[in-house]
Amino acid sequence: MSTLSTHVLDTSLGLPAQDLALTLEQQNPDGNWRELARARTNTDGRVPALLPPGTAMAQGIYRLTFDTAGYFRARKSPGFYPYVQVVFELTSSTDHCHVPLLLSPFGYSTYRGS
Repeated sequence: MSTLSTHVLDTSLGLPAQDLALTLEQQNPDGNWRELARARTNTDGRVPALLPPGTAMAQGIYRLTFDTAGYFRARKSPGFYPYVQVVFELTSSTDHCHVPLLLSPFGYSTYRGS
């Protein structure tokens, strides 16, 4: 069964991005999105498990939306991207998937972690 986690690092500070809101969605066959979970990063910038233990993630296309505007606004910092959406595809339902986000006010990067 596939599980999913994320970690957000504010590279402008060199610190975890604490209390950043995010949403996980899955794309339906008709192309619409269905919300699966909402969460906020912890003090280490992590959401260790976006879904309850034992929840299987099927093969398919998923989207993580990070509320970067809310994060930077709370820190009284400017930001260029109001949100970051990371769309990815799970091709196996048995793998753990970790989707980190490296964030700064004017840029971001993501990759498949382990």
